Amino acid sequence: MMNVDARQNVRVEVRGLRKRFGENEVLNGISFNVEPGEIFIIMGPSGSGKSVLLRQIIGLEEPDAGEILIENEPIHSSDVLQKYRMAMVFQSSALLKSLTVGENVGLYLSEHQLKTPEEIDRIVREKLELVGLKGIKDRSTSELSGGMQKRVALARALVIEPQLILYDEPTSELDPFMSVVIAEEILKLRNRIHATSIIVSHDRDLAFGIGDRIAMLSDGKIMQIGTPKEIKESRDPQIQRFIHAELNANSTKP
Repeated sequence: MMNVDARQNVRVEVRGLRKRFGENEVLNGISFNVEPGEIFIIMGPSGSGKSVLLRQIIGLEEPDAGEILIENEPIHSSDVLQKYRMAMVFQSSALLKSLTVGENVGLYLSEHQLKTPEEIDRIVREKLELVGLKGIKDRSTSELSGGMQKRVALARALVIEPQLILYDEPTSELDPFMSVVIAEEILKLRNRIHATSIIVSHDRDLAFGIGDRIAMLSDGKIMQIGTPKEIKESRDPQIQRFIHAELNANSTKP
């Protein structure tokens, strides 16, 4: 059984994070804090380093310099990744097509033999109901819409009762209606389980709709961190261009 902390959420601190791939410096001295129970959004244009930053925080990659701390403990110099319950919801949902919905949701528990089959079945049903998917445990994942697959991925993340959830572009490839549904589910989950949430997204409606604070990232650097209101009112022209970007139909006409 995992050695886990009993607290319901955690504080995350990123200090001076740097990451380079060849000649490309993707992260250039990133620093910020995420408070316990907060929904913290990382926004920015494509190629700004958002997903790389998320992989550093979850421990999938190591930074070249700087450090990440969970409850003041560096994640790469201790057993922090085992001590605290962390889950990640991937952009692609990352469901296994050969397994049913229920088998996908309970996979971690069954592979690590953390619960009996009866307990896993109960937990799977409970988590699916929590994300509004009651009664689909035995369905094939290939039968599901993109939005339903995203919610199955959420349910899978919840089986470990996470203290920290990281989301990589949770509304990507979804229509506007389903994007709102997913945003509402993320907010409901925070209110129910009180986990700290870090979300990488380019979705302005998601960020301004549910974020407690937003970090604007560009070229591997933090431009500004603030509440949705503070970001909307930012005087930085680069931030204003990003949050107000829209297609000018007249400019495309010959």
